[in-house]
Amino acid sequence: MTDSPTLRIGTRGSPLALAQAHEVQGLLATGATELVVIKTTGDKVQDRPLADIGGKGLFSKEIDEALLEGRIDLAVHSMKDLETWLAGGIVVAAVLEREDPRDVFISEKADSLDTLPAGSLVGTSSLRRQAQILGRRPDLRVEAFRGNVQTRLRKLEAGEVDATLLALAGLRRLGLADVATEILATDVMLPAVAQGAIGITCRDDDDRMRERLAALNHPRTWDRITAERAMLAALDGSCRTPIGGLAEIDDHGALTLRALIAKADGTEIIGTTRNGAAADAEALGRDAGEELRKRSGPGFFED
Repeated sequence: MTDSPTLRIGTRGSPLALAQAHEVQGLLATGATELVVIKTTGDKVQDRPLADIGGKGLFSKEIDEALLEGRIDLAVHSMKDLETWLAGGIVVAAVLEREDPRDVFISEKADSLDTLPAGSLVGTSSLRRQAQILGRRPDLRVEAFRGNVQTRLRKLEAGEVDATLLALAGLRRLGLADVATEILATDVMLPAVAQGAIGITCRDDDDRMRERLAALNHPRTWDRITAERAMLAALDGSCRTPIGGLAEIDDHGALTLRALIAKADGTEIIGTTRNGAAADAEALGRDAGEELRKRSGPGFFED
């Protein structure tokens, strides 16, 4: 399908998804391109937590179908929204250079998460954020909070919750970074796996497209994401499991991976760290995930 005179780029229709798709469109400097907006189940169902309706795949299922059916030639995703195992016939062909992966705290009631008054209500759709918030501040309340970035900010402004957490990367891409009350250090709030990274998928058998997209790939980001997703795969992670992970690479090519799993109520958080060469990213991630799975025991996420 890559013989099409116009390269068709699949994307969700949220403002953030479109901003990311436009970024990729701008990098594909030669030839005509068009954005094909695809509404996913995750976009349609906004009244229930993701974990209750199927998890991360709800943001990619319809896009994957369009790709496999040849209605689009490539697709742009937030890497943190991609399932641990991609649909058959689809491959991540490139990741762009990662934005800042940290989370931010947003509130008009306090200048930081630590100074938010006891009993305050925090809105978040992320079990990872919920677990770490309650682990640090068990005196707070957490409520499911769905919607795109602008919708959540409107709900916060309307007083539906006292505070919320969002990804700094998304706010920056939307030109909204100034709404952040506090940027949370990663030892306070470990990010989601692959948070801040944009991934580009295509059909596995489309060699021409894979070669073209390979030119957009950022190797250091690729190694970081590889370590984090290998850890997630070893844990069989999904939206039902509070998992955080962040790999960082120094100027000498040394990779450090920090990972955690938690109970959703924050009563137990188990963490680990791996250090090694970036070339061993996948093995380091897998080893970290296997350790966490063993330490947590079979019933850890079922309480």
